[in-house]
Amino acid sequence: MEPDSSEDDDTAPQARARTLPLRSTVALDGDGSCIAEARRLAAMFLTRARVEYGLPVSARAMDLTQLVVSELVTNARKYAPGPVLMDLRIVGALVEVEVWDSDPVLPVARAADARRVGQHGLEIVRAVARGFEARREPVGKRITARIALTDGPDAGVTGGGPHPM
Repeated sequence: MEPDSSEDDDTAPQARARTLPLRSTVALDGDGSCIAEARRLAAMFLTRARVEYGLPVSARAMDLTQLVVSELVTNARKYAPGPVLMDLRIVGALVEVEVWDSDPVLPVARAADARRVGQHGLEIVRAVARGFEARREPVGKRITARIALTDGPDAGVTGGGPHPM
């Protein structure tokens, strides 16, 4: 879970954060424990961004990121055989959560239905993410959700409307 780094350790944390891509990539084996492991890794990544790099990370951003990670990894585990790749990175004032799986079928949001039990994961992700993207890859697909790190009025913590797929 090391960020990509070529800087000396004596550089100020915020200056280092501006110049370094803070990133963590992990391969999850796809078994039942990978969802909890993905949430734990996301929390550790954001904690490190806050503590070691001095970035502002709100409690809400921490919670929403873990929720999004949980939903995306759950869907990957449910619909695609094999491993799941999760990539976390800080881009400006956002954390990007990217999940790759081997199934090329892109997710489709269902119409809202309060009576439906389950299958609300994509609705949840799109509602809380500032940005959402799903794209096919040469093998499988990659889903990306972007979550604001802070709760300010310009942070765009909630989606507030439809997002392009």
